[in-house]
Amino acid sequence: MTTLLGISGALRAKSTNTMLVRHAAQVFGADTFIEADLRVPLYDGDLEENEGIPAAVQTLSDQIAQADAVIISTPEYNKNIPGVLKNAFDWVSRTEGAPWADKPVAIMSATAGRSGGERTQTHLVSVLAPFRPKLILGPEVLVGANYEQFDESGLLTNEVNLKALNDLMDRLKAAI
Repeated sequence: MTTLLGISGALRAKSTNTMLVRHAAQVFGADTFIEADLRVPLYDGDLEENEGIPAAVQTLSDQIAQADAVIISTPEYNKNIPGVLKNAFDWVSRTEGAPWADKPVAIMSATAGRSGGERTQTHLVSVLAPFRPKLILGPEVLVGANYEQFDESGLLTNEVNLKALNDLMDRLKAAI
C-alpha cells in the first residue's frame, strides 16, 4: 500500500500546478493519493506560543510524515516560491519530529513564463534542504506557457513534458 501526498503551491481553484500534481499522481499510481491543504494561518510566534500548533498545520505535518513519497508543484511568483508554500514549510518546521527527513520528494512547476519555473525550483530545493528530504532532482518538469499545456480534463498534452513527468515519477517510485 503506497501513499502519495501532493502539494500544490497555488491556492487558485483552476491552478495548473494543482492539475500537474493530480496528473503526476495518476502517473505515479499510488494506492492512496492525498492533496495537502496549505490554507493555514500566517506563521506567528505569538500564536504558536499562546495557542500551539494550529490543527491544519499538524494535519499537514502528519500527512507528510505518513506519506511514502511527496510531489510538490509550484508556480513562480516574482522569481521565487509563493509565500503560501514557504509559510506552510515554516509552520511544519515547528511541529514535533522531522516529517521531511529522508522522505522521497519530487518537485515540478507550471508557470506562464517560458522557463517553466526554473528559478522557483532552485529556490524550492534551497528551502527544502534544511529538512533533509530525499530530493529527486530530475528529470526536471518545467511546464512553461502553462495554460496552453493542459487539456480540458487537466492532463498535460506536451510530449516533452509528459516524458519528463513519467521519468520523474518512475524515479520517485524507485526511491521509496
